[in-house]
Amino acid sequence: MPRLTAEFWIHAYLRRLDLANMPAFVVHKGDSTAGAVLVKSNPLDGTAMLIHRTYNSEGQRVWSELGAGPEPEMDNLITRQRKFDPDLWVIEVEDAKGRTLLDEEGLSG
Repeated sequence: MPRLTAEFWIHAYLRRLDLANMPAFVVHKGDSTAGAVLVKSNPLDGTAMLIHRTYNSEGQRVWSELGAGPEPEMDNLITRQRKFDPDLWVIEVEDAKGRTLLDEEGLSG
């Protein structure tokens, strides 16, 4: 099964968030075809959670938490990740409930 390009998936994700009236921003643009995606969930309370796509033990792509804590610490973690992977996309989702919609059909894996 062919995979979507990173940029195509990002545009679809941002549109889905827009339809749900959830502000989201591309904080860092990565490689348009194969860049990894990191989502920063910002509940606007001084904390943040970082979520990235990885593989589970069955080899399936899943979203998992990379870190959670004070927003400045999570921003430092993003900076370190970008030094390691300059092709990384960083998307910030602002939602007081901490929702990202990554568990919804079509976005989950």
